[in-house]
Amino acid sequence: MSENVEKKIVVNPHGPYRVVGGIPLSVQVITPNARDESWEWVPGRSFPPEKEYFLCRCGQSQNKPFCDNSHLRVGFVGRETASRRPIERQSEHFDGPTHLLSDAEQLCAFARFCDPGGKIWSLIGRTDDPKVRELVLREASHCPAGRLVLREKSTGKLVEPKLTPSIGLVEDPVMQCSGPLWVRGGVRVESADGVPYEVRNRMTLCRCGASTNMPFCNGSHASIRFHDGLRVEKA
Repeated sequence: MSENVEKKIVVNPHGPYRVVGGIPLSVQVITPNARDESWEWVPGRSFPPEKEYFLCRCGQSQNKPFCDNSHLRVGFVGRETASRRPIERQSEHFDGPTHLLSDAEQLCAFARFCDPGGKIWSLIGRTDDPKVRELVLREASHCPAGRLVLREKSTGKLVEPKLTPSIGLVEDPVMQCSGPLWVRGGVRVESADGVPYEVRNRMTLCRCGASTNMPFCNGSHASIRFHDGLRVEKA
């Protein structure tokens, strides 16, 4: 396979995600502060690089995170239901003194980085305070799904963390569950019908099989206490 193959994730009809282009895969742990609030991402185990691999999205594989064809055994129905409208048009907008906040609530992956120190929706109106502004920037940039996006009012420039193309296997020890696939760095996601979704710097794909916003995560992993069986260890 050529080294120039595009990095992308393809949704197979009622089956796994086909990952091509040698995208790095590793565990990413939601690590809390002293109050058990989501505070930092801590890298965990990395998997050997592969030019192509298949990731389970039905939640039933015995070889998670990889597919073992359990979707065939359980009759998994993974119909894609997510809107194709641009995320900006799906979002609610909040105006602050220095920044504008866009919130696409249907993409929430329940990582809870938007809560510590005050919820971001309450803080956005006080971003003229440098300390509050720093917290708002932190909360938005730690959101794995890209549900929360900031834009500078003075320049119109998007405020986005620098992320290299990669996939994170989210682990959430506080909620005692495993989370979605955290797709980073503008990796293209292609639907089962061959049409790509909007390319974004951050997004989260369901891997528990329970989302009602397929292929994207909607936080259902927390309510069903999804577990992938991977050990949570620091890198």
